[in-house]
Amino acid sequence: MGNSRAGSVPVGLATAADVDAVARAVLDELLALPAVRRAGVALVEGGGRRLRFLPATAAETAADWCHIDAYDDVPLTGVVRTSVVVCGDLDSFGGRYAELVAIQRAAGTRALAVFPLHGATTPIGGVIVYYDREQAFDAEQRDALAALAQHAADAVRRLRTHGAATPAGPSPTEVDASAKTASLTLDDDLRSAGIARKFLRGTLADWSVDDDPVETAQLCLSELVTNAVIHGGASSELTLTLDEGLLTVAVRDHGGAGGPEVQVVVDEDPMRVFGRGLVLVEALSDSWGSVRDSVGTTSWFVLDLPDDARSFVS
Repeated sequence: MGNSRAGSVPVGLATAADVDAVARAVLDELLALPAVRRAGVALVEGGGRRLRFLPATAAETAADWCHIDAYDDVPLTGVVRTSVVVCGDLDSFGGRYAELVAIQRAAGTRALAVFPLHGATTPIGGVIVYYDREQAFDAEQRDALAALAQHAADAVRRLRTHGAATPAGPSPTEVDASAKTASLTLDDDLRSAGIARKFLRGTLADWSVDDDPVETAQLCLSELVTNAVIHGGASSELTLTLDEGLLTVAVRDHGGAGGPEVQVVVDEDPMRVFGRGLVLVEALSDSWGSVRDSVGTTSWFVLDLPDDARSFVS
């Protein structure tokens, strides 16, 4: 797994049409590596309270998604919480993860690696790789694994934020049996915040979401749109996605950022970088973030809807 491979986006990830396809594409890439006996992909769900996990082996590539409590003390959850890579042979973990180490040793695992899927400000998931031989985990191998994880994260974020979006207009489009999305183009005008709120309220009503989540979403959305108008100086696009009880609201402006590289916007003082409003977004949402690239800035937040606000999902 050399540097040339690490620098290119695998075809399966570049062309994936949904998150399931992303997960299976990255698993195919991992299982093709030397000495890999098992691999898994995890995505954060429920406002960070659980991980949706898809495992696979070379002999069984069609395993189903399952859930892991995000607070279980295992390497995967630790990496997703902290962004710190974990890799080594099983003996290197000492007394940590004793039960997991014993199970994996009996199954033939000799080393494992866990890398985060980086989101805008925090990980959106992780990948775990089980090896049947001890590994050197030198810089080249680590860089290649990190690059694959980042390609997977980019693909998931692309699909969640843009991939299912409709052209400008208020009509929501059903993506699959468990997700809906809608988008609206907004002018560079402070009145756009009110237009965006009305669009969100009407769309969520069509999706049978009401009560407190709508009020919270409107408050947070106002801040994102106002920020886009003040700092972007150009039109922006609002995208709403409702998937498995998670409402994601993203606002992408077209104000440019002065460079071709994607920049992850992270700051310990959000008031200094973004203004007072995003402190409210941070307080009210389950997660939020902002990414700047050569086109402009995408800001987003996620709300984990209560069960009684999920009636459109059977």
